[in-house]
Amino acid sequence: MISAASRPYIDASVPVLREHGLAITTLFYKNMLGEHPELTRLFNMGNQARGAQQQSLASAVFAYAANIGTPEALGPVVKRIVHKHVSVGIRAEHYPIVGRHLLAAISATLGEAATKPLIDAWAEAYNSLANLLISAEAEMYSTAGVEPGETRPMRVTEVKRESDNVLSIRFVPADEKPLPPFQAGQYVSVAVDLPGGRHQLRQYSLSDAAGKDSLRISVKREDAQDATPAGEVSNWIHANVQPGSVLQVTHPFGEFTPDTESDAPIVLLSAGVGITPMVSALNRIALVNPQRRVIFAHAARDARHHALQSDVAAAQAAMPNLHVATFYEEVNGEAGVLAGRMDVTRLPSWDREAADVWICGPLKFMQAQWLALLDAGVPPARLHREVFGPELLDHLL
Repeated sequence: MISAASRPYIDASVPVLREHGLAITTLFYKNMLGEHPELTRLFNMGNQARGAQQQSLASAVFAYAANIGTPEALGPVVKRIVHKHVSVGIRAEHYPIVGRHLLAAISATLGEAATKPLIDAWAEAYNSLANLLISAEAEMYSTAGVEPGETRPMRVTEVKRESDNVLSIRFVPADEKPLPPFQAGQYVSVAVDLPGGRHQLRQYSLSDAAGKDSLRISVKREDAQDATPAGEVSNWIHANVQPGSVLQVTHPFGEFTPDTESDAPIVLLSAGVGITPMVSALNRIALVNPQRRVIFAHAARDARHHALQSDVAAAQAAMPNLHVATFYEEVNGEAGVLAGRMDVTRLPSWDREAADVWICGPLKFMQAQWLALLDAGVPPARLHREVFGPELLDHLL
């Protein structure tokens, strides 16, 4: 919490941050990474290039200011940030560097409006948030039994093409130690060394059930589009990984964890590569409770871009109460496929008060389904969405 003296300055900053947030964070990243190029390994440089990381931080700063008096709103966001930070190896010593450059960027952007009391108030607020994150991250590292930035060598045992642009990579520990435990919906970071000596990490959802003798990720090839650069790490994996390759992989983290162990009905909605954590959950339910009622709906451009179809078919054969709905924007005679984008009114009915709904896919897809589900009478407390990539915090703005 921040002091009563600082609170009015924070409250007054909300409209200022709305107007200048992107300029502040763009300058922040430029100066910080210029002075500390070693920190580029902690950031997705593709998101940097298209401005998503800057917009994400601008939204986070504004959301923090707008909700500083409502910790219950910030709690889930802080939890998500902690998981992401731990997955890339953020350390306590990084926070003073970030704080110094963020405050300098605020001061430089606002000019005379950045009075000493305003900057002091934001220094207090930043340090309060930093201490909260540092403590939570230290606890998470300890619970997982890993050091910040620690990876394990994993030997690839299988590479399988799932669709035109998705490969599944299955691997086992190269050190012959036990597999790490995880929950369906969690992800690992994969570290690769790119040309020019650049080291980058990317997060990939585990796409098979826990309790098996190997781990699997399913990686989408990301081609360059307009102002969006190609996905460096994902495309490197597509071009270079084969059976026998050794990948450096972190412990699993992530707070998007559908309940796979109960008897309650559950609804899993996905689009594109967002199917990966949903299949992990589906495969786990098939292992531990194949009689459970599950609605599994997925949207794809067409059949060629529909990954992990064999997993869903295997689950259908084993789960008598599984209801699958597939939506293609381009239908080419496939049986049982619904034409167009996902429409929750075309899904099998379920008790809105009894089932949690989990959503994963592109941001616009998740926003559309969230609103449609609210309109359909699903209580907000029953809705959960994955945020993979920069979080724009639109639900807090």
